[in-house]
Amino acid sequence: MAWIEVSLSVSGDSSALAELTLEQLGALSITLEDGEDNPVLEPGPGETPLWHLVRVRGLFETAADREAIMTALRAVPGAGRPDQIHWREVADQDWERAWMDRFQPMKFGQHLWIVPGGMKIPPEPGNVKIQLDPGLAFGTGTHPTTALCLEWLDGVDVTSRIVVDYGCGSGILGIAAAVKGAGRVICIDNDPQALEATLDNAGRNGVTGLIECCMPQDFEQRPVDIILANILALPLIELAPLLLSSLNPAGSLVLSGILEEQADTVLAAYQAGLASFEMKAMDGWVRLHGLRS
Repeated sequence: MAWIEVSLSVSGDSSALAELTLEQLGALSITLEDGEDNPVLEPGPGETPLWHLVRVRGLFETAADREAIMTALRAVPGAGRPDQIHWREVADQDWERAWMDRFQPMKFGQHLWIVPGGMKIPPEPGNVKIQLDPGLAFGTGTHPTTALCLEWLDGVDVTSRIVVDYGCGSGILGIAAAVKGAGRVICIDNDPQALEATLDNAGRNGVTGLIECCMPQDFEQRPVDIILANILALPLIELAPLLLSSLNPAGSLVLSGILEEQADTVLAAYQAGLASFEMKAMDGWVRLHGLRS
């Protein structure tokens, strides 16, 4: 089986957005290189290279929609011209399993762990373990946007709550809520592979009966207690009326996938519907948490 790789060169300041965009598009593998000297770097969780020019590469299945990928990448500063984005075919390799070989258990907050299948965590009281194989979908906990949401989930009681994971990717956030005792979790994504990965991971964690998966157009709006939306700034702004109207009074809204310089713009779209909000930053990314008014 062949694969396709898209690559683009952007400034160091834009590399994190290019990386997140590729992840949201469902890239199987992402590589960052020095755009001038070409040494390859495998950054650790939350690390961002400080190179002046960065070459960002994303690996996709051959059936991936190239035009949709190019359209999304052109929104990254410095990648607007067609000649900035390049494609090539790549020889077959078990990319998912090679990635999982490098994936280690990660702790978020005080008790929440994301663990690849077969690995163990310290037997400390109160630890909550989510077994994860991301498959073809975005969401592993290694990116600051996901880490910020998991950290928030670790610190709240979701027992019997109805939770929405909008833009669920691998289902990591929704499954974490279900494992912690949520009464019902609705996972929404526009990528069928993400919904498949979510159901697979739900089964791996024994919470299939608590998880409902659907495409955005099939989402039946209903009052819910918590909405988690880890996507990108522009879709978050567009979704503001839907997300706010779906929250119960005093319900919690958690937004991520937002660069620090975009936080005020995103907040402006939601502020009128929130009684209060708080903001937390990590490595240039922001999580917004608000309570419905």
